Amino acid sequence: MAAGVPGTDRVVELATVVRSGFVESRHFGLAVAVGPDGDVVFAAGDVDAVVLPRSTAKPLQAVGCIVAGAELSVEETAIAAGSHMGDDRQVELVDGMLKAAGLDREALGCPPDRPQDEATLFRSLAAGIEPDKVRMNCSGKHAAMLKATVAQGNDPRDYLDPGSPVQQVIAAEIERLTEASTGIVTVDGCGAPLLGMPLRGLAVAFSRLATAAAGTPDHRVAEAMRRYPELVGGKGHQNTEVMRLLPGVMAKGGAEGVIGMATPDGYAVAVKVIDGNPRATTAPGLALLHKCGYDVSAADELRNLPILGGGQPVGQISLTI
Repeated sequence: MAAGVPGTDRVVELATVVRSGFVESRHFGLAVAVGPDGDVVFAAGDVDAVVLPRSTAKPLQAVGCIVAGAELSVEETAIAAGSHMGDDRQVELVDGMLKAAGLDREALGCPPDRPQDEATLFRSLAAGIEPDKVRMNCSGKHAAMLKATVAQGNDPRDYLDPGSPVQQVIAAEIERLTEASTGIVTVDGCGAPLLGMPLRGLAVAFSRLATAAAGTPDHRVAEAMRRYPELVGGKGHQNTEVMRLLPGVMAKGGAEGVIGMATPDGYAVAVKVIDGNPRATTAPGLALLHKCGYDVSAADELRNLPILGGGQPVGQISLTI
């Protein structure tokens, strides 16, 4: 059997789904909160277990791209660290990054996709527009990797090779930020290399980004996310909403039930839902920030998750951590 996330003996219940008084579903997983010094202040389950962070790693990868030589504006940095929804403004930024590197959309190694932004999707369907690589939510990250590769004078066709110079720099920066090295390298859904890391290490990395000294690549990524949350996700996106409602907080989620958050003073949290369901990520993340003493009341609408029946609330998702 392949190695992977821990079994039920090392995870805890994070939330229950209650419908009309009946517990319909239970979400189990891992959750951790660390302080500005990186020490654990709350742990649920085996928080040193290795997880695949998926798109929660994008802020860390963005740091690596900058260190590797990518020259990015603040807005370009935000979209490199984000999972955008493919609206026209976001696509324009990605196209600009590619053009500055002397490349076009065909250089992108991510698969073609349709926009997640609803208005853009309906418009593109009505116009008969086919899926495009640049509309894929990871295209900002890929464009940043390509910019770094070209800046290094290397062949952009090799930028997704884990052994390529740009990916080696990104891996080194991830290990620096997480204070961990697992040796686990997989392939993300977008085709880019993806490093496994301890959940605690993911929280530590977010803490380090949130408190980094001005002018450093770490600070540039954190500040870009905080200034342009709409580029990290988009209209209605949970990550964007967290940062909009709680100015100064960083938030980045990923596929298969992962999220990382950090406050301006360096308290950071990370959550991994074992069943991969993202509905049990944002609310537990905010609950952990609350446990750290941070006021998250402005984001209560993201913490109180109703269960509907006939369009009316008949229950809720209740946190158990």
